[in-house]
Amino acid sequence: MEKRIQIEAADSAAYKGMYQLENYLHQSQLTKTHLNLIKTRASQLNQCSFCIDMHTKEGLENGEQQQRLFLLNAWRETELFTEEERIILQMTEEVTMIHQKGLTNKTYQKAIEKFDDQYVSQIIMAIATINAWNRIGISTHMPLGN
Repeated sequence: MEKRIQIEAADSAAYKGMYQLENYLHQSQLTKTHLNLIKTRASQLNQCSFCIDMHTKEGLENGEQQQRLFLLNAWRETELFTEEERIILQMTEEVTMIHQKGLTNKTYQKAIEKFDDQYVSQIIMAIATINAWNRIGISTHMPLGN
């Protein structure tokens, strides 16, 4: 793959803005598990190899089970994910694939019934942020980490 511009070096102020969002998310109420599921699933949907590699490794470091990561792409077909996680994964898919239907009323209502407004807001911000990271990673051909 051809080498492309690295935005972090070319425009560090832009990257700092992204890192501010990232730092906010890590200080939010989102559990490490929820945040990692959002990041990994959105990265799978967007086919960002850099981010899939990063977030599956982070998940394992944070105690995520290998089986759940292996089956995340088929989360609807397993009993490995809680009701809360299923809602978050559905939100992640609908917001990531916004050109299809966007966040449907059905999924939104499930989220509002299960989580408070701030947690739902943080879920949406996490999805938006990882989608931005995916677009940066794919557009700049970020190489896999070690």
